[in-house]
Amino acid sequence: MKAAVLHEIGGIPHYEDFPDPVAADDEVIIEVKAVAVETVDKRIAAGTHYASRRYTAQLPAIPAFDGVGTLPDGTLVGFGNPRLPYGALAERTVVPRGSWAPIPDGIDPATATVLSTAITAMSARTAAGLVPGETVLVQGATGVAGRLAVKVARLLGAGRIVATGRDDDQLREVKADAVINTAVPDEELTQAYLDARGDGYDVVLDFLWGRPTELLLRALVPRTFAFPRPTRLVQIGESAGAGLTLAAESLRTSGVEIYGAARGLGPETMPEVYGQVVAWAQSGELTFDLVKVPLSDIGTAWQRTGLRGRRLVVVP
Repeated sequence: MKAAVLHEIGGIPHYEDFPDPVAADDEVIIEVKAVAVETVDKRIAAGTHYASRRYTAQLPAIPAFDGVGTLPDGTLVGFGNPRLPYGALAERTVVPRGSWAPIPDGIDPATATVLSTAITAMSARTAAGLVPGETVLVQGATGVAGRLAVKVARLLGAGRIVATGRDDDQLREVKADAVINTAVPDEELTQAYLDARGDGYDVVLDFLWGRPTELLLRALVPRTFAFPRPTRLVQIGESAGAGLTLAAESLRTSGVEIYGAARGLGPETMPEVYGQVVAWAQSGELTFDLVKVPLSDIGTAWQRTGLRGRRLVVVP
């Protein structure tokens, strides 16, 4: 079969022949239909992710650990946990029985690969308890996940959305009520947060962390003894930095509450959350910006930049 094959840590996968997988008694062969190439896949291949050792212990190997494909009976499923060295970026892979879930009717394979990103954006409700009419600040709104977060927040009934990013052109593409460029000096960015807050930020979906969020938390410290308006911040990503300095007053007097994105998600809530995202996708209310490339172009696609908030999806 043809596959994207990684020969060395830090290398680029090459389109070449690879032995076909053979299923054991407790495994199933998946015919791969679509795979989203994400930052985590590239970091694992580069050896910079905490899980790199697990996925690159045996080389050569096929990158990516989840995707969408068909079972032997033709059922379209989302799958994960392929048996190493068989990753998802191949014509076929092999997974343990039960390591898949059916894809609902009306969802094409490429779109199905990014449903999980939209589920992350649902943390506005599941983690922060967003109430229709509230104001949402999306930190890092020009990436794939951030743009989806803006769309999901609107569908959840956000009354006002403020979006941040580092590129004015891309910020103009985001359907927000106000935008903030974070690539400015500290004092200017702090003032921008204050100017755009209106009556206050009720929910913050944070894909950045690092410097921008540190400045945001400083900006939220009240200047008077008035009771602060609560702000529920959901920590999702760290594209601007893995750490920040959190001043005591940023929590003591600001009304800020910080949650992880997984808060409120579990076996009881996930079916409802997933069902809502699927329903929006089926109705066309929630759209996904994708760039589809054939598996044969994996070498070029792997190094591609400038996607402008679109998800790269490889179609074998």
